[in-house]
Amino acid sequence: MSILVFSENRNGKLKKNAIEAVSYASQIAKENSAQVVAISVGKLADEELSLLAKYGANKIISVTDEKLKHEDTMAYTKLIADIFNKENGKIAIFSHSNLGKAIAPRLSVKLKAGLAAGVTDLPDSANPLVVKRKTYNGLAFLNVKVKSDKKILTLNANACDIVENPVDVNIEKLSPQIEDSMLKTKVTNVDLIIGKILLTEADIVVSGGRGLKSGDNWKPLEELADLLGAGLACSRPVSDEGWRPHDEHVGQTGKIIAPTLYIAVGISGAIQHIGGVSASKIMVAIDKDKDAAIFSYADYGIVGDAFKVLPRLIESVKKFKS
Repeated sequence: MSILVFSENRNGKLKKNAIEAVSYASQIAKENSAQVVAISVGKLADEELSLLAKYGANKIISVTDEKLKHEDTMAYTKLIADIFNKENGKIAIFSHSNLGKAIAPRLSVKLKAGLAAGVTDLPDSANPLVVKRKTYNGLAFLNVKVKSDKKILTLNANACDIVENPVDVNIEKLSPQIEDSMLKTKVTNVDLIIGKILLTEADIVVSGGRGLKSGDNWKPLEELADLLGAGLACSRPVSDEGWRPHDEHVGQTGKIIAPTLYIAVGISGAIQHIGGVSASKIMVAIDKDKDAAIFSYADYGIVGDAFKVLPRLIESVKKFKS
């Protein structure tokens, strides 16, 4: 019996969500007497792939076919299904990313497997498999029982603590036969965002809202984000006003993020915003309105004028780092 993990990467490096997915699989494999098989598509050095074994991947299948470089989800589904069947797979695990959310439902249909999406914690039960996910914009939890023989999960960020579980490195190179008829995606242009921390992968995110009054007042947030090595985000009203670019908008109608630390400055806490950031492990809110809704969700709150709080916070961070 195997638990398969689809391990995402970018520019020759494993993503953090790949390590988390392997660690998650390793922890549930112990209760199922299963081995963890990680699948990596793309050109990664063996040294980079070996990191997966550090967190419990008993076998690492590396696929480097050039035809798969554009993440064609139909071709990926066929590839993963073939490996799943060959490895006697029982559970397939994906990150709840754009790519994972595109492949998992297709694979579910192909394998006739039950699908639980957006899982937020380790299973409450291994047999039957019962997992937890958020519902009602993150305001409640839902226990999902997956009754099928084959199962597919997509994991939210921070679904489990990343735990080292070193095993012997076993890398298997695979050269599948990819027929042109399987490739449905045609890429005509690629625009790369360079020099910015991707919000969906950032461990720390600093976000500003309408309480900052103007796009000209973003310098303190930029300085704080730079000091913390954080991604910079904003609420929807800010991007709608043109104060910040739309690719920084986080919330239910923007980017869905799950950093370890989310710092919200001048954000009231509308439910649409909370829906996109509720998976944050720790939320800090700064707002001068003590009745702002965001304080109901925050782990820590600072009631005060952002223009007075931010400079003091920046100075504190500088002193700590020095």
